[in-house]
Amino acid sequence: MIRALYSAASGMSAQQTNVDTIAHNLANANTAGFKTRRAQFQDLLYQNMVQPGASAGQQTVVPTGLQLGLGTRTASSEIIFTQGNFSSTENPLDVVVQGKGFFQVRTPSGELAYTRAGSFHLDRDGNLVTQDGDALEPQIVIPPDAQSLTIAPDGTVSYVQPGQTTAQNAGQIQLANFPNPAGLNSLGRSLYQPTNASGDPIIGNPGGQEGLGTLLQGFIEQSNVSVVEEFINLIVSQRAYEANSKVVKAADEMYQQVNNLGR
Repeated sequence: MIRALYSAASGMSAQQTNVDTIAHNLANANTAGFKTRRAQFQDLLYQNMVQPGASAGQQTVVPTGLQLGLGTRTASSEIIFTQGNFSSTENPLDVVVQGKGFFQVRTPSGELAYTRAGSFHLDRDGNLVTQDGDALEPQIVIPPDAQSLTIAPDGTVSYVQPGQTTAQNAGQIQLANFPNPAGLNSLGRSLYQPTNASGDPIIGNPGGQEGLGTLLQGFIEQSNVSVVEEFINLIVSQRAYEANSKVVKAADEMYQQVNNLGR
């Protein structure tokens, strides 16, 4: 019964983590470039009362054994990098990646970070920056008198100045991809940084031979959170939490009956 109490408690703790993850997903259902997370679980160690395959006689072995599980734990919170829906903004500074790849931005600390949120702006010097002011890498500068801005599917940025008919090249947007994007470290603000699990970034032009996606101007990638699916997961998690709580109650009642035997 002590095992039942601790196993059920571990299940309740795991489902609480699952609900926390679902709440985080739902809170970011309208966050541009957000990628949903999924909690994953593992069973804990087993207490071997009878080892499977142990000798049961001179010529026989135990076919199944007797192992008592000790509960569960949260193993990971995986990022699901499926494509989110595209929303038209008609803003020439909004860009989405159609396929694989991340925009590269330079954080105030000087380090590179990576994002799927392509809602860019111009700072006072004409640099393309994120909504937090992080500069796009490689740096792209747009003159203040530019009348039109075009971002091609291959990442080429061009503009037209007053009195001219020929477009001027402002630079090239490059994308980065990773062997294991799920291993990226989330920094918040839709930013990620590589880890030993994600591998080193693979840099290239959009639509290049590295398998990177192409760019689409005037659109924003919405969160890939499915509100309906998250509510279903919430109901399942709530029922699992309730079931584990009933196991705790049942084990407590059994203890109470044992304690009353001596009275």
